[in-house]
Amino acid sequence: MVADYSSEAGRATGPAHPLTVLGLETSCDETAAAVVRLSTDGGATVLSSVVYSQIDEHAAFGGVVPEIAARSHVEMIDGVVRRAMDEAGLDFAALDGVAATAGPGLVGGVMVGLSYGKAVALARGLPLVAVNHLEGHAVSARLGQKVAYPFLLLLVSGGHCQLLEVRGIGDMSRLGSTIDDAAGEAFDKIAKALGQGYPGGPALERLAEGGDDTRFALPRALLGRKDCDFSFSGLKTAASRLAQACETEQDRADLAAGVQKAIARQLSERAHRAMQDWREVRGTVAARPLLVVAGGVAANRTVRAVLEATAAKNGFDFLAPPMAYCTDNAAMIALAGAERLQLGLVSDIDVAARPRWPLDEDKALSDPMHKPGRKGAKA
Repeated sequence: MVADYSSEAGRATGPAHPLTVLGLETSCDETAAAVVRLSTDGGATVLSSVVYSQIDEHAAFGGVVPEIAARSHVEMIDGVVRRAMDEAGLDFAALDGVAATAGPGLVGGVMVGLSYGKAVALARGLPLVAVNHLEGHAVSARLGQKVAYPFLLLLVSGGHCQLLEVRGIGDMSRLGSTIDDAAGEAFDKIAKALGQGYPGGPALERLAEGGDDTRFALPRALLGRKDCDFSFSGLKTAASRLAQACETEQDRADLAAGVQKAIARQLSERAHRAMQDWREVRGTVAARPLLVVAGGVAANRTVRAVLEATAAKNGFDFLAPPMAYCTDNAAMIALAGAERLQLGLVSDIDVAARPRWPLDEDKALSDPMHKPGRKGAKA
Protein backbone atom coordinates (compact mmCIF):
# COMPACT_ATOMS: atom_id res chain seq x y z
CA MET A 1 0.00 0.00 0.00
CA VAL A 2 1.41 3.39 -0.97
CA ALA A 3 1.28 6.24 1.53
CA ASP A 4 -0.63 9.45 0.86
CA TYR A 5 1.68 12.42 1.36
CA SER A 6 -0.98 15.08 0.79
CA SER A 7 -1.95 17.64 3.43
CA GLU A 8 -3.97 20.80 3.52
CA ALA A 9 -0.92 22.81 4.61
CA GLY A 10 1.24 21.54 1.76
CA ARG A 11 -1.26 21.84 -1.06
CA ALA A 12 -1.95 24.96 -3.07
CA THR A 13 -5.51 26.16 -3.29
CA GLY A 14 -7.29 23.92 -5.77
CA PRO A 15 -8.93 25.18 -8.95
CA ALA A 16 -12.63 25.98 -8.98
CA HIS A 17 -13.10 23.16 -11.48
CA PRO A 18 -10.90 20.34 -12.80
CA LEU A 19 -8.27 21.58 -15.24
CA THR A 20 -7.54 19.49 -18.33
CA VAL A 21 -4.22 20.26 -20.00
CA LEU A 22 -2.45 18.95 -23.10
CA GLY A 23 1.29 18.55 -22.49
CA LEU A 24 4.04 18.42 -25.13
CA GLU A 25 7.63 17.23 -24.63
CA THR A 26 10.35 17.39 -27.32
CA SER A 27 13.50 18.37 -25.41
CA CYS A 28 15.66 15.44 -26.49
CA ASP A 29 14.92 12.20 -28.37
CA GLU A 30 11.32 11.46 -27.37
CA THR A 31 8.33 13.04 -29.06
CA ALA A 32 5.62 12.94 -26.39
CA ALA A 33 2.10 14.21 -25.79
CA ALA A 34 -0.23 13.63 -22.86
CA VAL A 35 -3.51 14.82 -21.40
CA VAL A 36 -3.68 15.27 -17.63
CA ARG A 37 -6.61 16.38 -15.49
CA LEU A 38 -5.93 18.22 -12.23
CA SER A 39 -8.88 17.82 -9.87
CA THR A 40 -10.19 20.34 -7.36
CA ASP A 41 -8.51 18.46 -4.49
CA GLY A 42 -5.10 18.56 -6.16
CA GLY A 43 -5.09 14.99 -7.47
CA ALA A 44 -3.83 14.32 -10.99
CA THR A 45 -5.29 11.83 -13.44
CA VAL A 46 -3.36 10.88 -16.58
CA LEU A 47 -5.98 10.53 -19.32
CA SER A 48 -3.38 9.61 -21.95
CA SER A 49 0.38 9.51 -22.36
CA VAL A 50 2.00 8.78 -25.72
CA VAL A 51 5.76 8.63 -26.25
CA TYR A 52 7.49 8.06 -29.57
CA SER A 53 11.12 7.07 -28.96
CA GLN A 54 13.84 7.83 -31.49
CA ILE A 55 16.23 5.16 -30.16
CA ASP A 56 16.42 3.31 -33.47
CA GLU A 57 17.18 6.53 -35.34
CA HIS A 58 20.19 7.37 -33.12
CA ALA A 59 21.50 3.88 -32.28
CA ALA A 60 23.94 3.78 -35.20
CA PHE A 61 25.61 6.96 -33.89
CA GLY A 62 25.89 5.82 -30.27
CA GLY A 63 24.04 8.89 -29.00
CA VAL A 64 21.54 11.57 -29.86
CA VAL A 65 22.22 13.59 -33.02
CA PRO A 66 20.46 16.97 -32.55
CA GLU A 67 19.62 17.50 -36.24
CA ILE A 68 18.09 14.04 -36.60
CA ALA A 69 16.15 14.53 -33.36
CA ALA A 70 14.66 17.85 -34.46
CA ARG A 71 13.66 16.49 -37.86
CA SER A 72 11.99 13.47 -36.28
CA HIS A 73 10.02 15.70 -33.89
CA VAL A 74 8.69 17.68 -36.86
CA GLU A 75 7.61 14.49 -38.62
CA MET A 76 6.02 12.80 -35.61
CA ILE A 77 4.49 15.42 -33.35
CA ASP A 78 1.16 15.83 -35.14
CA GLY A 79 0.43 12.10 -35.10
CA VAL A 80 1.54 11.75 -31.47
CA VAL A 81 -0.76 14.59 -30.37
CA ARG A 82 -3.71 13.18 -32.30
CA ARG A 83 -3.19 9.78 -30.69
CA ALA A 84 -2.98 11.34 -27.21
CA MET A 85 -6.24 13.22 -27.75
CA ASP A 86 -7.93 10.10 -29.13
CA GLU A 87 -6.81 7.95 -26.20
CA ALA A 88 -8.05 10.61 -23.78
CA GLY A 89 -11.42 10.56 -25.57
CA LEU A 90 -11.44 14.34 -25.88
CA ASP A 91 -11.36 17.01 -28.52
CA PHE A 92 -9.49 20.30 -28.23
CA ALA A 93 -12.65 22.08 -27.02
CA ALA A 94 -12.38 20.11 -23.75
CA LEU A 95 -8.93 21.52 -22.92
CA ASP A 96 -8.32 24.33 -20.43
CA GLY A 97 -4.78 24.96 -21.60
CA VAL A 98 -1.73 23.65 -23.44
CA ALA A 99 1.68 23.19 -21.82
CA ALA A 100 4.93 22.69 -23.72
CA THR A 101 8.54 22.20 -22.70
CA ALA A 102 10.37 25.46 -23.41
CA GLY A 103 13.79 24.26 -22.18
CA PRO A 104 16.34 23.20 -21.20
CA GLY A 105 17.28 20.78 -23.94
CA LEU A 106 18.34 20.48 -27.56
CA VAL A 107 16.97 23.78 -28.74
CA GLY A 108 15.95 22.55 -32.22
CA GLY A 109 13.71 19.93 -30.66
CA VAL A 110 12.40 22.28 -27.97
CA MET A 111 11.33 24.72 -30.68
CA VAL A 112 9.24 22.04 -32.40
CA GLY A 113 7.09 21.22 -29.37
CA LEU A 114 6.84 24.82 -28.22
CA SER A 115 5.81 26.01 -31.70
CA TYR A 116 3.16 23.28 -31.91
CA GLY A 117 1.86 24.31 -28.50
CA LYS A 118 1.65 27.94 -29.61
CA ALA A 119 -0.30 26.90 -32.70
CA VAL A 120 -2.83 24.95 -30.62
CA ALA A 121 -3.16 27.84 -28.16
CA LEU A 122 -3.74 30.38 -30.93
CA ALA A 123 -6.13 28.22 -32.94
CA ARG A 124 -8.25 27.22 -29.93
CA GLY A 125 -8.00 30.36 -27.85
CA LEU A 126 -6.28 28.51 -25.00
CA PRO A 127 -3.73 29.78 -22.48
CA LEU A 128 -0.17 28.67 -23.18
CA VAL A 129 2.11 27.52 -20.36
CA ALA A 130 5.84 27.26 -21.08
CA VAL A 131 7.27 24.60 -18.76
CA ASN A 132 10.80 24.01 -17.57
CA HIS A 133 11.60 20.38 -18.41
CA LEU A 134 13.28 19.96 -15.02
CA GLU A 135 10.20 21.27 -13.24
CA GLY A 136 8.29 18.51 -15.03
CA HIS A 137 10.63 15.94 -13.48
CA ALA A 138 10.26 17.68 -10.11
CA VAL A 139 6.48 17.17 -10.04
CA SER A 140 6.50 13.75 -11.74
CA ALA A 141 6.10 11.87 -8.45
CA ARG A 142 2.70 13.59 -8.09
CA LEU A 143 1.46 11.65 -11.12
CA GLY A 144 1.31 8.45 -9.08
CA GLN A 145 -0.35 9.83 -5.94
CA LYS A 146 -0.98 13.00 -3.98
CA VAL A 147 2.30 14.41 -2.69
CA ALA A 148 2.41 17.56 -0.59
CA TYR A 149 5.01 20.29 -0.80
CA PRO A 150 7.67 20.76 0.46
CA PHE A 151 9.95 17.81 -0.26
CA LEU A 152 13.59 17.11 -0.96
CA LEU A 153 14.31 16.22 -4.59
CA LEU A 154 17.22 14.35 -6.14
CA LEU A 155 16.94 14.94 -9.88
CA VAL A 156 19.13 12.51 -11.81
CA SER A 157 18.91 12.24 -15.57
CA GLY A 158 21.15 12.03 -18.62
CA GLY A 159 21.99 15.71 -18.55
CA HIS A 160 21.26 16.82 -14.99
CA CYS A 161 22.18 15.87 -11.44
CA GLN A 162 20.84 18.17 -8.72
CA LEU A 163 19.54 18.21 -5.16
CA LEU A 164 16.74 20.71 -4.58
CA GLU A 165 14.26 21.76 -1.96
CA VAL A 166 10.87 21.86 -3.69
CA ARG A 167 8.46 24.14 -1.85
CA GLY A 168 5.98 24.41 -4.69
CA ILE A 169 5.62 24.99 -8.40
CA GLY A 170 8.11 27.68 -9.42
CA ASP A 171 9.56 27.74 -5.89
CA MET A 172 12.69 25.57 -5.68
CA SER A 173 16.16 26.06 -4.17
CA ARG A 174 19.31 24.37 -5.39
CA LEU A 175 21.19 22.55 -2.62
CA GLY A 176 23.77 20.89 -4.83
CA SER A 177 24.57 20.15 -8.46
CA THR A 178 27.21 18.46 -10.57
CA ILE A 179 30.43 20.35 -11.18
CA ASP A 180 31.11 18.40 -14.37
CA ASP A 181 29.22 15.33 -15.70
CA ALA A 182 25.76 14.14 -14.72
CA ALA A 183 25.18 10.63 -13.37
CA GLY A 184 23.21 9.61 -16.45
CA GLU A 185 25.98 10.86 -18.72
CA ALA A 186 28.49 8.75 -16.80
CA PHE A 187 26.26 5.70 -17.20
CA ASP A 188 25.94 6.27 -20.95
CA LYS A 189 29.61 7.06 -21.68
CA ILE A 190 30.95 4.14 -19.62
CA ALA A 191 28.44 1.78 -21.22
CA LYS A 192 29.68 2.90 -24.63
CA ALA A 193 33.28 2.23 -23.56
CA LEU A 194 32.18 -1.27 -22.54
CA GLY A 195 30.74 -1.89 -26.01
CA GLN A 196 27.12 -1.69 -24.93
CA GLY A 197 24.36 -0.37 -27.16
CA TYR A 198 22.43 2.88 -26.98
CA PRO A 199 20.85 3.91 -24.65
CA GLY A 200 23.74 3.03 -22.39
CA GLY A 201 22.21 3.32 -18.93
CA PRO A 202 19.75 0.41 -19.19
CA ALA A 203 22.37 -1.65 -21.07
CA LEU A 204 24.93 -1.16 -18.29
CA GLU A 205 22.34 -2.11 -15.68
CA ARG A 206 21.63 -5.38 -17.49
CA LEU A 207 25.35 -6.11 -17.85
CA ALA A 208 25.94 -5.45 -14.14
CA GLU A 209 23.47 -8.15 -13.07
CA GLY A 210 26.12 -10.86 -13.36
CA GLY A 211 29.04 -8.80 -12.06
CA ASP A 212 31.18 -8.56 -8.92
CA ASP A 213 30.94 -4.93 -7.77
CA THR A 214 34.00 -5.25 -5.49
CA ARG A 215 36.56 -6.34 -8.08
CA PHE A 216 37.65 -2.96 -9.46
CA ALA A 217 38.94 -0.04 -7.40
CA LEU A 218 37.18 3.07 -8.68
CA PRO A 219 37.77 6.69 -7.58
CA ARG A 220 35.52 8.52 -5.14
CA ALA A 221 35.00 12.20 -5.86
CA LEU A 222 35.05 15.30 -3.63
CA LEU A 223 35.69 13.37 -0.41
CA GLY A 224 37.13 16.42 1.35
CA ARG A 225 34.11 18.61 0.70
CA LYS A 226 31.06 18.83 2.94
CA ASP A 227 28.61 20.28 0.44
CA CYS A 228 26.01 18.51 -1.69
CA ASP A 229 27.74 18.84 -5.07
CA PHE A 230 28.52 15.92 -7.38
CA SER A 231 31.34 14.96 -9.72
CA PHE A 232 31.39 11.99 -12.08
CA SER A 233 34.13 12.92 -14.57
CA GLY A 234 36.88 11.10 -12.66
CA LEU A 235 34.81 7.94 -12.43
CA LYS A 236 33.96 8.18 -16.13
CA THR A 237 37.62 8.55 -17.15
CA ALA A 238 38.90 5.77 -14.87
CA ALA A 239 36.18 3.32 -15.88
CA SER A 240 36.66 4.05 -19.58
CA ARG A 241 40.38 3.26 -19.27
CA LEU A 242 39.66 0.04 -17.36
CA ALA A 243 37.15 -0.93 -20.05
CA GLN A 244 39.94 -0.99 -22.63
CA ALA A 245 41.64 -3.78 -20.66
CA CYS A 246 38.50 -5.90 -20.23
CA GLU A 247 38.93 -9.07 -22.27
CA THR A 248 35.97 -11.23 -21.25
CA GLU A 249 32.28 -10.70 -20.71
CA GLN A 250 32.81 -11.36 -17.00
CA ASP A 251 35.43 -8.57 -16.89
CA ARG A 252 32.91 -6.19 -18.41
CA ALA A 253 30.14 -7.34 -16.07
CA ASP A 254 32.35 -6.82 -13.02
CA LEU A 255 33.29 -3.31 -14.15
CA ALA A 256 29.66 -2.44 -14.90
CA ALA A 257 28.62 -3.60 -11.44
CA GLY A 258 31.41 -1.55 -9.85
CA VAL A 259 30.41 1.56 -11.80
CA GLN A 260 26.77 1.17 -10.84
CA LYS A 261 27.74 0.78 -7.18
CA ALA A 262 30.03 3.83 -7.33
CA ILE A 263 27.34 6.06 -8.86
CA ALA A 264 24.70 4.89 -6.39
CA ARG A 265 27.15 5.46 -3.51
CA GLN A 266 27.89 9.05 -4.50
CA LEU A 267 24.20 9.84 -4.98
CA SER A 268 23.52 8.32 -1.56
CA GLU A 269 26.31 10.26 0.16
CA ARG A 270 25.13 13.63 -1.17
CA ALA A 271 21.48 12.85 -0.46
CA HIS A 272 22.47 11.91 3.10
CA ARG A 273 24.12 15.33 3.56
CA ALA A 274 21.07 17.11 2.16
CA MET A 275 18.74 15.22 4.49
CA GLN A 276 20.95 16.05 7.48
CA ASP A 277 20.92 19.74 6.50
CA TRP A 278 17.13 19.61 6.09
CA ARG A 279 16.81 18.24 9.63
CA GLU A 280 19.10 20.94 11.05
CA VAL A 281 17.17 23.76 9.37
CA ARG A 282 13.66 22.46 9.91
CA GLY A 283 14.09 20.54 13.15
CA THR A 284 11.42 18.07 14.20
CA VAL A 285 8.21 18.27 12.19
CA ALA A 286 4.91 16.48 12.66
CA ALA A 287 4.99 14.64 9.34
CA ARG A 288 7.89 12.52 8.14
CA PRO A 289 9.89 14.43 5.51
CA LEU A 290 10.05 13.03 2.01
CA LEU A 291 12.90 12.32 -0.40
CA VAL A 292 11.76 12.17 -4.03
CA VAL A 293 14.08 10.75 -6.69
CA ALA A 294 13.14 11.63 -10.28
CA GLY A 295 14.66 11.53 -13.75
CA GLY A 296 15.81 8.70 -15.99
CA VAL A 297 18.44 7.37 -13.56
CA ALA A 298 15.64 6.88 -10.99
CA ALA A 299 14.60 3.89 -13.11
CA ASN A 300 17.81 2.05 -12.12
CA ARG A 301 16.88 -0.58 -9.53
CA THR A 302 20.21 -0.48 -7.68
CA VAL A 303 20.11 3.30 -7.40
CA ARG A 304 16.55 3.16 -6.09
CA ALA A 305 17.37 0.51 -3.49
CA VAL A 306 20.43 2.35 -2.16
CA LEU A 307 18.61 5.69 -1.95
CA GLU A 308 15.56 4.14 -0.30
CA ALA A 309 17.82 2.66 2.40
CA THR A 310 19.57 6.01 2.87
CA ALA A 311 16.24 7.81 3.24
CA ALA A 312 15.06 5.30 5.85
CA LYS A 313 18.32 5.72 7.80
CA ASN A 314 17.67 9.48 7.97
CA GLY A 315 14.02 9.17 8.94
CA PHE A 316 12.73 10.19 5.51
CA ASP A 317 10.05 8.52 3.47
CA PHE A 318 11.15 7.64 -0.07
CA LEU A 319 9.24 8.07 -3.30
CA ALA A 320 10.09 7.69 -6.98
CA PRO A 321 7.68 8.24 -9.88
CA PRO A 322 6.15 5.22 -11.60
CA MET A 323 8.66 3.82 -14.08
CA ALA A 324 6.71 5.21 -17.05
CA TYR A 325 7.23 8.74 -15.72
CA CYS A 326 10.94 8.51 -14.78
CA THR A 327 12.21 8.98 -18.32
CA ASP A 328 11.11 11.89 -20.51
CA ASN A 329 7.34 12.06 -20.99
CA ALA A 330 4.64 14.65 -21.56
CA ALA A 331 2.42 13.74 -18.59
CA MET A 332 4.83 15.46 -16.23
CA ILE A 333 4.84 18.54 -18.49
CA ALA A 334 1.04 18.57 -18.56
CA LEU A 335 0.90 18.33 -14.76
CA ALA A 336 3.43 21.12 -14.25
CA GLY A 337 1.45 23.19 -16.75
CA ALA A 338 -1.84 22.49 -14.94
CA GLU A 339 -0.35 23.48 -11.59
CA ARG A 340 0.97 26.69 -13.11
CA LEU A 341 -2.37 27.35 -14.76
CA GLN A 342 -4.25 27.01 -11.48
CA LEU A 343 -1.96 29.68 -10.02
CA GLY A 344 -2.51 31.97 -13.02
CA LEU A 345 1.07 31.51 -14.27
CA VAL A 346 0.62 31.59 -18.05
CA SER A 347 3.07 32.55 -20.80
CA ASP A 348 3.11 35.10 -23.57
CA ILE A 349 2.69 33.68 -27.04
CA ASP A 350 6.15 34.95 -28.01
CA VAL A 351 7.94 33.01 -25.24
CA ALA A 352 11.27 31.71 -26.54
CA ALA A 353 12.84 28.25 -26.39
CA ARG A 354 15.77 28.05 -23.99
CA PRO A 355 18.69 25.61 -24.36
CA ARG A 356 19.59 26.26 -20.71
CA TRP A 357 17.13 27.07 -17.92
CA PRO A 358 18.09 26.53 -14.26
CA LEU A 359 15.30 25.80 -11.80
CA ASP A 360 16.83 28.12 -9.21
CA GLU A 361 17.72 31.10 -11.38
CA ASP A 362 18.68 33.33 -8.44
CA LYS A 363 21.24 30.77 -7.23
CA ALA A 364 22.49 30.23 -10.77
CA LEU A 365 23.22 33.97 -11.03
CA SER A 366 24.61 34.54 -7.53
CA ASP A 367 26.56 31.29 -7.23
CA PRO A 368 27.09 29.73 -10.67
CA MET A 369 28.43 26.18 -10.70
CA HIS A 370 30.87 27.13 -13.45
CA LYS A 371 32.72 30.40 -13.68
CA PRO A 372 33.60 31.99 -17.06
CA GLY A 373 36.43 30.17 -18.78
CA ARG A 374 35.77 26.82 -17.13
CA LYS A 375 34.42 23.85 -18.96
CA GLY A 376 31.72 21.59 -17.63
CA ALA A 377 27.99 21.29 -17.03
CA LYS A 378 26.00 24.40 -17.88
CA ALA A 379 23.10 23.91 -15.41
